[in-house]
Amino acid sequence: MADCSCPGPSDASQHEIKDDPNSSLADWKEGDDIDRFSRWPTFEEHLADSRESQFHGPDRSQLERYFILDELTLIWDSVFSGAKVGINNILLTVLGFVVGLSLSFRGSTAYERWADGRKYWAQLVQTSRNLARLVWVHINEREGDHGKVDLLRKLSAINLILAFAVALKHKLRFEPDVAYEDLAGLIGHLDTFAYQAHSREVLEPPAKTRWKAVGEYLGVSFAKSNPRKLVKRSKKPLGHLPLEIINHLSAYIHSCVENDTLSPAQYQGQAMTMISTLTEILTGTERVLDTPLPAAYSIAISQIAWIYVMLLPFQLYSFLHWVTIPASTVAAYIIIGLLAIGSEIENPFGEDVNDLPLTTYCRQIAKELDIITATPPPNVDDFMVRQENLVLFPLSQDGFPVWRERTKEDIQAALYTKVVASPSRKFTMEGDEFNTPSMTTSWSTATRGVC
Repeated sequence: MADCSCPGPSDASQHEIKDDPNSSLADWKEGDDIDRFSRWPTFEEHLADSRESQFHGPDRSQLERYFILDELTLIWDSVFSGAKVGINNILLTVLGFVVGLSLSFRGSTAYERWADGRKYWAQLVQTSRNLARLVWVHINEREGDHGKVDLLRKLSAINLILAFAVALKHKLRFEPDVAYEDLAGLIGHLDTFAYQAHSREVLEPPAKTRWKAVGEYLGVSFAKSNPRKLVKRSKKPLGHLPLEIINHLSAYIHSCVENDTLSPAQYQGQAMTMISTLTEILTGTERVLDTPLPAAYSIAISQIAWIYVMLLPFQLYSFLHWVTIPASTVAAYIIIGLLAIGSEIENPFGEDVNDLPLTTYCRQIAKELDIITATPPPNVDDFMVRQENLVLFPLSQDGFPVWRERTKEDIQAALYTKVVASPSRKFTMEGDEFNTPSMTTSWSTATRGVC
């Protein structure tokens, strides 16, 4: 591939939110922290956060306009025209049923996509653990200098597992560059299309104009930014970074098979199966991202909800009069809010309040991979034979070396005694038979005989 300036860590953008315990921004920018604990009620806890969500941005302005429309309608009715604008409330029943079905369908389909996204990321965490464990434990290290090379190759492969997760996060957020702070150090040595297409212009997009910012705040649809604009502006092919990382992982497994550091066939099969699982996860998350609710459904459900909301004041006026203004506004707040929830959680991979905390998941994977590689692969002949290995706990406090000096018949007899006289029987037996003096005596005798 052609030479290009290496987007190393010094060229990386400050893309991540730092772990500042005093910063409230870190609490919501990446979604709810899975390790966070709060004693505040849910409503109060998220009251401030919700100001930044879609529901309290565009839809708040819509409700404000709706409230003003209610006031003007009733003022015109009472002061100027003298005509009665109230209508029969039979439409409340008919339209209410349709609105309920529509909102239920919209919410359930959106939540299904959100849940699918969480399922795929949980599968990614699981596959990362399994593949890293297989690489670290089951790929052998040769003698001499080759062993040092094998160790560094294993670490490089495990770093590629983390690189896949981070690259997938950025791809799902339409961030096409490679010089992000959490990604640059992991894939800078790979020959990829995204590496060649690296550009500082992508990392530093132009600031929003005042009119665009106002339009987004008011919920004007044509003022919204295209999330794929960074991808479309690229002047070079971006390739497919997660898929290219999978290719490099597969090539590493192939090289281990060739040099006999991964010789058992079952381990080879498991490794290739897990790499195939990474491809399935990639395809599944792309399906969730690129398959929104059909436009016909979205338009119809939105129109039904707004027709119901617009007719609501006229149906309530005959009974509530001036109370119609706050009553219909509250009802509209609920209905439009439920409609907005469906739109907000439809894409679970963004950076809004209700989106999945993908950065947290990537940090979790990174931490667990570090734990796996923190110590050499466990030596069975070392940890199994220790005195601290109480093989018949809690029946006996003797360790592995003591029981190794006894016969197989003694060990089998102790195992039988452990079942017959174990105190755990009191949790499975009915009645008070385990509290009888005979049971207590039996346990004491059994443990005295084997310890």
